[in-house]
Amino acid sequence: MNDCNVALGMSSSSPRWGLRRRHIVKAATGVALALGLTRAASAGPLLDRLREQRQAAGHSGPSGRHASLANVAYGSHPDQVYDVYLPSGEASTHGAPVVFMVHGGGWVVGNKAMTRVVDAKVSRWTARGFVLVSVNYRMLPEVPPDGQLRDVAQALTHAQAHALDWGADPAQFILMGHSAGAHLVALLAGAVPASLGRSGPPVLGTVALDSAAMDVHAIMSQPHMRLYDRPFGKDPSYWRAMSPVQQLRPGAAPLLAVCSTRRDDACAQAQAFVARAAQLGIRAQWLGQDLSHGDINALLGLDNEYTRAVEAFMVTLSSGVAQRLGR
Repeated sequence: MNDCNVALGMSSSSPRWGLRRRHIVKAATGVALALGLTRAASAGPLLDRLREQRQAAGHSGPSGRHASLANVAYGSHPDQVYDVYLPSGEASTHGAPVVFMVHGGGWVVGNKAMTRVVDAKVSRWTARGFVLVSVNYRMLPEVPPDGQLRDVAQALTHAQAHALDWGADPAQFILMGHSAGAHLVALLAGAVPASLGRSGPPVLGTVALDSAAMDVHAIMSQPHMRLYDRPFGKDPSYWRAMSPVQQLRPGAAPLLAVCSTRRDDACAQAQAFVARAAQLGIRAQWLGQDLSHGDINALLGLDNEYTRAVEAFMVTLSSGVAQRLGR
C-alpha cells in the first residue's frame, strides 16, 4: 500500500563516459569506503546506497537507448551537457510537455545515460507525447552541491530556450531527479530564479525521487552518515543554503516527494518538506513506496501502480500533461 500525505493550497554516454570511467570508479570506491556511521544504522539503507554508488560508477552500464539529440552543450565544461529524447511513434510533438531528469550518485558520480535513469521513463513517456531531457552536471570533488545546483539551473534555462526547436512547450517542464538529483531539483524548485541566473517560464512542478537530504541542516546537526560530510562540510550556513526545506519559498510549484519506506530517513525527510510546504501554502505531497532506493528510480515508467501514482500527480499540473496521459 502507498503511504500518502497531502498539503494543498493554504490548508496544507556523455562523450567522456569511457574516458572518465577509471576516475569515476576510483571516486565511487572512496565514497563507499567512507560510508561509516557515527551511530548504528540498518543494513538495508546502507546496502542501497552502496549499490547506487556501484551502479553510478558504471557497473550497470550506460543505457542501450539512443537519444534523439545527444550531448547538447549548455555550458563550456564537457560535463555540462544533456540528452534529448523526442516523442516516439505516432505521438504528436507539437506543444509537448518535458520531463527534465537529473541523475543521482551522491553528488560524486553518475551519468545521464544510465539504464536506471532513462530506460523505463523514456519508453513510457515519449510514447505518450512527452520529451525527456536527461542532464549531466559537474560533480565532486571539482564542484560542490551549490555549483551543481547552478549547473542544473543553467541546463534548465538552456533547455527551455530551445524547447520550441524540438516541438516542445517551454512552459510545460516537469523537474524530476533521483537521490542527489532529487535534492538538487527540490532546491531548484524552491529557489528564487534570479538568485541562480535563471530565466524562462516557471516549471509546472517537481517530482523528487527518494532524497533523504531535504533538511541538510537537521542531518548535519546530529549523528549522521559520513556520506554527507564531503558534499556539505562543517558550515551551518551552508547546510541551511543547501536544505530544500529551508530554501522553500511561497509561490513555488507543486512538488511530489517519493520515498522508500525501507529506509529510516527518506520518508521522514519527505514529510518534513510537505509540512513546511503546507505552512507556506504550497501544494505538496509525499508518496511512500515499499521499494529499494535504486528501484524507486529504475521502476518508474514501467506499467505498475507506482508509475500510475506518480502520473496521478503529474496530471494535476496542466491540461496538456493530463491529455497526454489519457486522464
